[in-house]
Amino acid sequence: MTILTISIILLLGIFALMAVGVPLAFAAGSLAMVVAYLKFGLPVLAIAHKTVYGLATEYSFLSVPMFILMASLLERSRLARDLYDALNSVFGRVRGGIGYVTLVISVLLAAISGIIGGEIVLLGLVALPQMLRLKYDRNLAIGIVCAGGSLGTMIPPSIVLIVYGLTADVSVHKLFLGSFIPGFMLAVFYLIYIAIRCWLDPAAAPKPSEVRPAPFSLSVFLRGVLPTGVLIFTVFGCIYGGITSITEAANIAVGMTLVIIALRGELSVAMLAQALTQTLRACGIILWVTFGAAVMVSIYNLSGGQKFVTDLILGLNISPFLTILLMMAIFVILGMFMDWIGILLLCMPIFVPIVATLGYDLVWFGVLFSITMQVAFLSPPSVRPRSICEAWPPEITLPVIYRALWPFILIQLFMLALLLAFPDISLLLPNLAR
Repeated sequence: MTILTISIILLLGIFALMAVGVPLAFAAGSLAMVVAYLKFGLPVLAIAHKTVYGLATEYSFLSVPMFILMASLLERSRLARDLYDALNSVFGRVRGGIGYVTLVISVLLAAISGIIGGEIVLLGLVALPQMLRLKYDRNLAIGIVCAGGSLGTMIPPSIVLIVYGLTADVSVHKLFLGSFIPGFMLAVFYLIYIAIRCWLDPAAAPKPSEVRPAPFSLSVFLRGVLPTGVLIFTVFGCIYGGITSITEAANIAVGMTLVIIALRGELSVAMLAQALTQTLRACGIILWVTFGAAVMVSIYNLSGGQKFVTDLILGLNISPFLTILLMMAIFVILGMFMDWIGILLLCMPIFVPIVATLGYDLVWFGVLFSITMQVAFLSPPSVRPRSICEAWPPEITLPVIYRALWPFILIQLFMLALLLAFPDISLLLPNLAR
């Protein structure tokens, strides 16, 4: 089989298997093994064992289950609700104040957990009912929850960036530094949009006089803010202070989370069991997709796929900038149908060498990928925003969510354009840290 034939078989075969309900992990892995057997014979199948073993023993990969466990524990505690009440007691009297509070909480949760999806569930349970009860514009409320919850792809400790760093052989520490400024810039852009929206359309948010938050209480404020501050200080201090590696910081953060929840009187055997079960399920999905995609990419590259795709893209005779745009478009299209982990593991081993050949910084490219995954996560025909928010009122259908999200998608695209035009936004901190 020629490499062109193999490329067609793998591309069409994956989508055909996924269309009939085969999970991506097994579709990619099994198809790759069949192709490898037909082209090279039985001995080459040992490459699957080597690939899986190499990934399973990667030390930095241990941080992924630890951050997921921390997010699972926080999801089952009242920490997010107490944080919401604390910030609402300060900012709730401002027009659109609950929107600001929700967005600030999403940034804080992203800075603790580093995942996408769980934050949207939390904010949907805590903030969305409150905004709808106070007659906030429904589209604005939904947009704030979904867009704010998706910030976990960028703001450290982003699991997307951790897996990208492992796949592209890029320092995770540099990726965290590179995403720090763009992540908070995107959050600020969301805040500016909320302010402008409330100013242009006063009906989008109630008047401050109509909002009666609970009286300010220092004890309530500290109960909500102090634990979050301790967790953020622990994660960021260990990572950026050079005290520990990413993996060790994740383990310390989980220990701090358990201590905080225990001191708050919320820790129980049932809660811990549920969090561990959720972590095991999430990690199982990530690991199997990682193994399947990695085996497929290894077989494809062994067949000459890397050179084939590189020659194909570079042979288009388009500028390096347009080549990057083409890759971003591929990410968005694939992201409408696949999870970020599958896209990353299937595309990055092929795209990263091309990006390096073109002379672009791989830290910058990783930040671009994280923003692109936010766009894909919220764009139709993706059903993920609705699928992770099953507790929402039934009248909030998928078309309603799409109508609410388009202003925030435009903001994400604007941030993406800024990074494309000014790469130093994401490279400033990594360069200073050298």
